[in-house]
Amino acid sequence: MRIVIIGCGKVGRTLVEYLSSEGHDVVVVDTNAAVLSAVSNEQDVITVCGNGAAYVVQREAGVQHADLVIAVSPSDELNILCCLVARKLGDAKTIARVRNPDYSAQLVLLRDELGLSMTVNPEHAAASEIARMLRFPSALRVEPFARNRAELVEYVIPADSALCGMTLGRLAPSLSVHLLVCAVQRGEQVLIPNGDFILQAGDHIHVTTPPAELAVFFKKLGVYQNRVKTAMIVGGGRIAFYLAKQLIGFDAQVKIIESNAERCDDLCERLPKCTIVHGDGTNTDLLQEEGLEQMDAFVALTGIDEENLILSLYAGKRCKGHVIAKVDRLGFIDVLGDLGVSRLISPKNTTANSILQYVRAMSNSVGSNVETLLRLMDGRLECLEFRIRESAAYLGREIRNLPLKKNLLIGCIVRDGVPIIPCGSDTIESGDSVLVITTSPRFNDFNDIFETLPV
Repeated sequence: MRIVIIGCGKVGRTLVEYLSSEGHDVVVVDTNAAVLSAVSNEQDVITVCGNGAAYVVQREAGVQHADLVIAVSPSDELNILCCLVARKLGDAKTIARVRNPDYSAQLVLLRDELGLSMTVNPEHAAASEIARMLRFPSALRVEPFARNRAELVEYVIPADSALCGMTLGRLAPSLSVHLLVCAVQRGEQVLIPNGDFILQAGDHIHVTTPPAELAVFFKKLGVYQNRVKTAMIVGGGRIAFYLAKQLIGFDAQVKIIESNAERCDDLCERLPKCTIVHGDGTNTDLLQEEGLEQMDAFVALTGIDEENLILSLYAGKRCKGHVIAKVDRLGFIDVLGDLGVSRLISPKNTTANSILQYVRAMSNSVGSNVETLLRLMDGRLECLEFRIRESAAYLGREIRNLPLKKNLLIGCIVRDGVPIIPCGSDTIESGDSVLVITTSPRFNDFNDIFETLPV
């Protein structure tokens, strides 16, 4: 597809990297010539320097011939205007990043009345991801799919776990739970395991399970933890605002520490049920005074990665609860794992994943479209949900008899709203939602998972 990206900040550059690598023709528009020069040196893309909302600039970028226009500049209003101009120039689908909480309540209106195909809010999406972590504290990450009927869970096996030395074929029967280990990260390796795979301490396992089974799984392991009741957030930006609203929704007590007095006043008005503290969140004495050691959760959400990481390391030593840090530069991740910081959130990656999901669905005019796309382990693992809408030779055939490509696994089948953890004798039927886990990304259609199409 021909895609025009307006805005080359953190999210824009991530999209350029992903979309260019998937073979799309990408044009990047930005007012900063130096940024465009750096992008063109790194990626095979066309760049246009100028105001992305200007008619002349959009024509130079070829918006009139584009399939999709993505506006991710720092300004919500500019993004909306860019999409409106694009709609007048051609027939391209349009996606606008809209971050302001004042607009969040009217996103449906923006989409429907202004003709936007999609709106994305990185901060709200990041807050939702953090809230899911804190609702299921035993897991590193919980990702819903199939309209929340099933979940993909990341869990690290501790040294004293009953899972150590256990083969995957014995796991579900021994715990009497319905689940499937779809992927394992062991050191630098990302593996799609079989039933003979032996689990070890330190393995990051990715498990598919119905939501009701998740609590059962952790209880059987003896690691079940209730959702957090108290949380401290350092940094009072948009993510903090959205996160606090969600935490309050399940009756948690939330304390936000923010250095800007005006922002504190604004948060007090918007979040009357939260405790807002005006102060320097990097001051360890202040953190102690505000009860860091008694908190169930600590979340570092300042605008500086280094501050968030240092705060997380400190809180990890002082706080019994769960520690989460916002990080935009994912090059830190490998180092952080060695330091014990494992719960990280990246708004730009969350946003990029949402947009990539839409792009992949657009790429398929017929057949089994991508409904959900997750990139995990720094892009080395992809989880794709396909909706089966066609008649095909693979329907009704046992999974073990299908010519599946290597390095992939069918992790879950949702049929008539009921999740099925598949075994070799299960089948795929029309109308199913099918979750595919793979270390060989770039699948756009369900047929791509086969070595040869079944006949």
